[in-house]
Amino acid sequence: MSNVFLYTGLYLCLLMIASLYRAIFGPTVLDRLIGVNAIGSKTVILLLLIGLIYGRVDMFVDIALAYALLNFTAVLAASRYFQKKKGLYEESS
Repeated sequence: MSNVFLYTGLYLCLLMIASLYRAIFGPTVLDRLIGVNAIGSKTVILLLLIGLIYGRVDMFVDIALAYALLNFTAVLAASRYFQKKKGLYEESS
């Protein structure tokens, strides 16, 4: 059963590379933010898989929840910053 979690984790890492490409070379700021958010979401699942592999799910659930909260807050803050300072949307007034 541990091999299933291990291969699932490796598959998630490959998917994270695709999201990393979008985060680095995204044509717009929104593409980069979505790429970073996708990496953070996959990292939460990866942390849970690591907890299952090592048999310490209780500890890794706490770490994954804290990481998910930080990821969500960081993406919201970056979105707000880019909306106000960099002009993601054109003001119609």
